[in-house]
Amino acid sequence: MKQKQKVYLRLANGKTFAGYSFGKYGNSDGEVVFTTGMTGYPESLTDPSYSGQILVFTYPLIGNYGIPRFYRDDTAKTIQDSFESGRIQVRGMIISNYSFEYSHFDAAGSLHMWLKENDIPGIYGIDTRELTKTLRTTGVMLGRITTEPGEDITDIIDPNETDLAGMVGVKEPVIYSPKKKNPKKILLIDCGVKNNIIRNFVSRGAEVIRVPLAYDPNTSEYEFDGIFVSNGPGDPKMCTATIDNLKRSFSLNKPIFGICLGSQILGLSAGADTYKLKFGHRSQNQPCIEVGGHCYITSQNHGYAVDTKTLPAEWSEWFINNNDGTNEGVKHNSKPFFAVQFHPESSPGPNDTAWLFNKFIDLI
Repeated sequence: MKQKQKVYLRLANGKTFAGYSFGKYGNSDGEVVFTTGMTGYPESLTDPSYSGQILVFTYPLIGNYGIPRFYRDDTAKTIQDSFESGRIQVRGMIISNYSFEYSHFDAAGSLHMWLKENDIPGIYGIDTRELTKTLRTTGVMLGRITTEPGEDITDIIDPNETDLAGMVGVKEPVIYSPKKKNPKKILLIDCGVKNNIIRNFVSRGAEVIRVPLAYDPNTSEYEFDGIFVSNGPGDPKMCTATIDNLKRSFSLNKPIFGICLGSQILGLSAGADTYKLKFGHRSQNQPCIEVGGHCYITSQNHGYAVDTKTLPAEWSEWFINNNDGTNEGVKHNSKPFFAVQFHPESSPGPNDTAWLFNKFIDLI
């Protein structure tokens, strides 16, 4: 890297944090959120659920193991190892200490060069503890990475008021086939699906038919045995076509499984309401209790939740966050419709709840 270049993070509440540039030297707007994960920055940065966001890492040392070999693939036809999509999804990266030297057997380059090649700005040298305390106290807010400390940022557009999920998903169907004859077929509604979800289904012998966000299962030209609604970014209420399509799909009586945004969409389709969390859940150590069952450590990345008080009588709360009591899953009382707010596919994080994929496969 060249000589240090000063750069700033300005928040919507007027607070400014000064640091130094890595990656692209330039400006970027987004919703400023934080994650408490200790590892997995290649997976997190390519997770479509972070689209529209400037991501703050609370772990103090980032970049020490570099980046595996990566190539951009907007077609989504190839599922690359170590990455959750074919491009970097965040709008910016904020860290405390950047490791200029990296070492890992799989490393093909530095985090700095990867961000720079993909036009993503980063800041290091910021007091991320103070920044995270600000976001926890005030709530996540809009912000700008900028080279000008006094710049007016009132013109920032809230990404949650845009069609984020529609922008990060596929535009045409893509099919992933297992090495197995006569596989079970899953229609995957792509709201910004992570690669490891597809890996989990294919490794279990299922064929995945990945279709765009507004695709209607009720008029599908494909035969399928079950419907999966993926994770993704933004406000679930922006996915109006998906909510309506899924609600009408209940009459097909095929198993339905949702993860993260997919859980919120299933809740809205059922007739419940959703709301925005103050600062969301973004980490790999969130404890979730299955109602009447075990407690699991889960990986999470979401800023909205289902309001369980609005669930219809035929639906029940399935999982609860043990930290704040918010909803982590819903299920129908008699039909094979269920969803979880956390990420059983991990990447990064624990895979304690990977059994949910088996449950869905068994139902179809």
